[in-house]
This record gives sequence, C-alpha cells and structure tokens, in this order.
Amino acid sequence: MRIRRNINEGTLTFQIAPMVDVVFILLLFFMVSAGSIRIEQELNIQLPGRVAQEEPLAIPDEQIIQIEEDGQVVLNDEPLDARDSHDLPTLVNLLTRYKESCDANQQDALVTISCAENSKYQRAVDVLDACATAKIKSVTFTTEGLGELE
Repeated sequence: MRIRRNINEGTLTFQIAPMVDVVFILLLFFMVSAGSIRIEQELNIQLPGRVAQEEPLAIPDEQIIQIEEDGQVVLNDEPLDARDSHDLPTLVNLLTRYKESCDANQQDALVTISCAENSKYQRAVDVLDACATAKIKSVTFTTEGLGELE
C-alpha cells in the first residue's frame, strides 16, 4: 500500500511585505514619541532652599499659651480662635511658624501652657493637640493659682 502526498498542498510561505509595514509603523511611532520627551537638564528651574544663618536670631525662649476660664486661648496677650473651636487653626499656624524658625536657628521650641484654675480639661487637650500638630515636643504646664498659696 502506497500513500501519495501532494507536495504543493501543504506548503507554507512567509510573506515579508506585511512584516515590513509593521516595522515601519513601529519605527515611525517611536520616532514621533521620542521627539516630545524633554530632557530634565534643559528645564531651567531653580528650587528654593534654606539659607544657613550666620548670626542667631533673637527668638523668644518660650511661648506662653494661656487658657482662660471661659475657654479662650491667648498667645502673647492676643486671643486666638473661637472659644468652641477644637482644632485651633490660628494657634496651629503660629506654633508651626515658631517651630520652623526655631529649627532654622537650631534651638528647641519650648511651649508653656498656663491654665486658669477653673478651665476645662478638654481645652488643655485641644492646645496639646495643636502643639502635636506643630510637632512641638517640649511642653510644660503651669497654673495661675500656685503663687497665692501661703
């Protein structure tokens, strides 16, 4: 028994023309996309930096925050924020600026919280939260009534 095969039926051919078209399209794509890329050295941007100070600035040794009996927070004899505000945005802003100036001058940021005798504890916690937000770690407490004891 002899099996005959036709050689012309199973011949596969590789067509080169579509492959050349695909290569040219890819080449064109990469050439166009490479033209829009900017090299970082060509961008003339000067980033701001910090200037090291030669002479130390006169910064107050500490900030004294007073909490009055009605809940008013006072810094440097200036009332800050509303009495019912728990986040104290103005105090946080001032303490953050104070911390940054102390860091630039290589000094410790010191804060003393002076509470009135009948002030609420929650208000002291609010002020402590403001100090923590400003990243001030050196905080001390005092009360107004200690000097009157006999």
